[in-house]
Amino acid sequence: MKEQLINDVKENYLKNFGIEPLLVFSPGRINIIGEHTDYNEGFVFPAAVDKGIAAAIQKSESGYSSAHALDMDGHIEFELDKLKPQAEGSWENYVLGVVAEIQNRNKVVGNFNIVFKGDIPSGAGMSSSAALENSVVFGLNELFGLNLTKEEMILISQKAEHNYVGVKCGIMDQYASMFGKKDHALLLDCRTVQSKPYEINFKDHQLMLINTNVKHSLSDSAYNDRRSACESIAQLLGVKALRDATVIDLETVKDKVTPENYQKALYVIQENNRAIMASKALEDNDLETLGSLIYGSHEGLSKQYKVSCDELDFLVEQAKLNKSVLGARMMGGGFGGCTINLVEKTKARAFADVVSKAYEKEFDKACSVYFIELSEGTHIVK
Repeated sequence: MKEQLINDVKENYLKNFGIEPLLVFSPGRINIIGEHTDYNEGFVFPAAVDKGIAAAIQKSESGYSSAHALDMDGHIEFELDKLKPQAEGSWENYVLGVVAEIQNRNKVVGNFNIVFKGDIPSGAGMSSSAALENSVVFGLNELFGLNLTKEEMILISQKAEHNYVGVKCGIMDQYASMFGKKDHALLLDCRTVQSKPYEINFKDHQLMLINTNVKHSLSDSAYNDRRSACESIAQLLGVKALRDATVIDLETVKDKVTPENYQKALYVIQENNRAIMASKALEDNDLETLGSLIYGSHEGLSKQYKVSCDELDFLVEQAKLNKSVLGARMMGGGFGGCTINLVEKTKARAFADVVSKAYEKEFDKACSVYFIELSEGTHIVK
């Protein structure tokens, strides 16, 4: 599929612009555990996957730049000295935001044309936005010799999301997409932005995603709301971020915060611990413990952090009924998207069939199942 995407953007570029483009592939990501901990400067456990965004990019001799989103049949032309955010929710902001943030670092970008296409399912919580941002910054860095490090590039992508898209995201998505390593997950410390790679070989088990194919409209505003709740409690505790707090610390301010916000902060502290315990379980090759930590993560996301939805909860409950599944949880910002499931290889297809039928019966719509492979991060395609 990756090869097909690359061929599609290259052919389209040649047809429209008649010159050989630079080709970039930037992957989406999964996250095994550690949800909503990244903007609390905690630990997360992501991996880049074999679905992503292919981009063809080259300098433009005209007096303007252009971006073409093949899978959305969208097109925009813009002048580099007149950049401003477009309507909320438009894909253009991911491209324009990256260019604006590069300029904010006093780097000079010339006019360019970019054509891109992806196969990351929309709204699946697999960070198609970070993949797009990374493909743009990576391509421009190469094209105009900007000498940006990968670390600088992911910060540019993150700032684009903050300032042009309006989502105050943490660094996990951009990091996993940029630094992903084939067949590995990365235990990422979001404070130091340093990671430790763990080879993922679940032997008789594998990871499988089930997409609810829903995205409830709450997601962006609820995301920013939870981030500000976490920051205000950290401030109350006199710590830099909730990553520095313990459950005992939290007890000291219990009467100063709402019960809802207390539970949100408690979830973050517990989830951060789960991410660290998950790395230990992987080192010990203890998949049962890893599975129960994954289930615990979903319980917290649903009941404490309240970012799940009926469809996600239903899929996790179905997983619990099946002995071949060791763990399942919602993945991503929430209110829709995918569950990630740790399931026995020989039973995975049967589980997928059972769940798909039950889901359709319950919600009168289909879910989608993806079998993924862990891949390398953003790179130039030769």
